[in-house]
Amino acid sequence: MSFFKNIFGSDETPKQQEPKINWEKLTDLDQLAEIMFNSNEKPAVIFKHSTRCSISRMALKQFENEFALQDKVTPYFLDLLNYREISNEIANRFQVQHQSPQILVIKDGKSVYDASHSDIDASVLEEVV
Repeated sequence: MSFFKNIFGSDETPKQQEPKINWEKLTDLDQLAEIMFNSNEKPAVIFKHSTRCSISRMALKQFENEFALQDKVTPYFLDLLNYREISNEIANRFQVQHQSPQILVIKDGKSVYDASHSDIDASVLEEVV
């Protein structure tokens, strides 16, 4: 029977894969002060994502598949289409140019690393953190 399933497919709905990252949603400007303060104890990673951009979606999926620092950093997810003012404040507060997709590592209240588009690489975080 599995031979026919392989050829013709199955009517079973595929199981959703559990995300490897337990994202904190970044939805309020006040969270930036918290991120800065808490990054003195534990670094934060901010992923800025455009929900309408296929490049951003691809970068997010690749990042999530490679991410292995769940216990060493606090990951924040920013939907920048719905929270553009937060994205603008991130650029201002951390002195980085706005990009999408973009990742920032916040440590000791400062951005110590940022990358965008195809330069986003979860394995680099191990060196930065």
